[in-house]
Amino acid sequence: MSTLFLSREQIDEFYRCGFLVLKSLVNEDLVEELLGEIRGNLEPLREPVEFEADVGYPGAPAGRESEGGKTPRRLLQALSRSEIFERVLDLSNVKRALKDLLRTDSLLVSRNHHNCVMTKYPGFSSETNWHQDIRYWSFERPELISVWFSLGEENLKNGGLRIIPGSHKRNLSETRLDDRKFLRTDLTENQRLIQQSEEVKLSRGDVLFFHCKVFHAAASNGTDLPKFSPVFTVHTSDNEPLSGTKSAELPSYPIC
Repeated sequence: MSTLFLSREQIDEFYRCGFLVLKSLVNEDLVEELLGEIRGNLEPLREPVEFEADVGYPGAPAGRESEGGKTPRRLLQALSRSEIFERVLDLSNVKRALKDLLRTDSLLVSRNHHNCVMTKYPGFSSETNWHQDIRYWSFERPELISVWFSLGEENLKNGGLRIIPGSHKRNLSETRLDDRKFLRTDLTENQRLIQQSEEVKLSRGDVLFFHCKVFHAAASNGTDLPKFSPVFTVHTSDNEPLSGTKSAELPSYPIC
C-alpha cells in the first residue's frame, strides 16, 4: 500500500459508521460535463433504462402505460455510455480514498451492479425502503463499496439518502427482512434501528462512500427539479464474483 490519502480518523469513521462523505472531489467543470452527458442520455432517452414503474416501490406508477409510467429511475450500464464515467472513476483522490478504505492497490468496478446514473424526478419518483446493497450481489466476501457522486444538492427534500450508522456490522435474522430483503417496518426492533438513521446531506461535487452492508433508504423527490447521481460498485481484485451468478455476467472494469 502507498502512503495514506485519508486520515486515520476518516478511515475509522468509515469502519465505525459504514459510510464517509468527502467534500468537493469532483471539480465544477467535470460536474457540468457529467450533467450534460446525462441530459443527453435522457432527451432523447437512450436504453438500457430502468423505469420507476418497473420496480413497484411505494409511490411508483402502476405500470409503464400509467401516468408517469415512462419516468426513468436509472440509466443502466453507465460505463458503456460514455468515457466520462471512466474519467470520473479515474480521479486520483477517488481512487486513493478507495484504496485506503479497501486496503488494496488493486480496484475493480462491477459492470453488473450499480454502474448507473440514479435519476429522481419530481412527481413520479418512488421511495426506496431500508435495504443493503449486498442483498442481490454474490461475491466471495461482502466487502464492497458503493461510490455515489453528487452533482447537486442532495437532502431529504429531493430524495437524498438516509443511512443507519453502524448497521453494516449487524447480522440481522432473515425474519427481520421481507421477501425483497427490505427491513420490515412492522417490527419493533426494526423501528428502533431506523430511529438511529441519519440524513446524508451532499453538495455539488461531493462523493459518498458506503459499505455494501450498511442499511440505507431514500424518499421521493418533493422538489421541482430532477436529481442525478452516478453510482458504482467497487471491489478488490481478490474478491471475485461467484461463478454462475448475476455478479459474474460481465467482467469487472479495473481502475487501478
